[in-house]
Amino acid sequence: MHTRVDIILSCQKSEKELMSAVNHIYDTLCQLERTANYYDPSSELALVNQAASTTPVVISQSLFSMIALCIEYHKKTIGCFDITIHSENYNQDTIHSIHLSPEASSIFFHQAGTAINLSGFLKGYALDRIKEIVNTHRIGNALISIGNSSILALGNHPSGMGWKVGFRNQTNSVQSDKDQSILLNNECLTTSGNDSCERKHIISPWSGQPLEGVRQVAVVTNDGTTGEVLSTSLFVANQEQRKVLTAEFLPSIIIDL
Repeated sequence: MHTRVDIILSCQKSEKELMSAVNHIYDTLCQLERTANYYDPSSELALVNQAASTTPVVISQSLFSMIALCIEYHKKTIGCFDITIHSENYNQDTIHSIHLSPEASSIFFHQAGTAINLSGFLKGYALDRIKEIVNTHRIGNALISIGNSSILALGNHPSGMGWKVGFRNQTNSVQSDKDQSILLNNECLTTSGNDSCERKHIISPWSGQPLEGVRQVAVVTNDGTTGEVLSTSLFVANQEQRKVLTAEFLPSIIIDL
């Protein structure tokens, strides 16, 4: 993730109790980074990418579960969401080279050069872990933003119902008619896309090339993981695929920016 996290907690608890929750969140995010950060050469995922093409690698239950979940999402998104997109000699069958052994808690890549990148999944997954922590600490009202693109809103703002969240089409540095605000209540808002001509970081699973154009897709869902996967999938999907994705995931709102 390697990004800023903003946390607002609102409830009738002491500062000590609230800081306990914040520290719990911080520790959980640090653990997720150590486990699944594609860009950290010392992370567990990086070690898997280095070795799993030559020998089975025993992995933590946390990483095993994340990878297994992403493979399921690949099926549900009709191939629009693919964690092997950064593999050498990538093709649409690369993801099928991943072999997970529940008995050995291990992973093996049958195709040389296969690599897993969980970046299009991890922030949403982190939001869901944060939601569990907030609920454990019995905090009813919270707003969590990871990188300003993955947002969890629980309960209400101290001054009213829900949480009003603003976001803007990144193609313009000034206010435009595409500037948006939305009221969230026990929901997640996730945005994916290219925010500049220079930053083309989402790759088409069909061409293997970065998608051109400055545009974004925002979705409102009940959980962060679904939102993260769906916004990325909708960004790469054509119109017919979008219909399938919408029917499968039933997002509350889809906004094209």
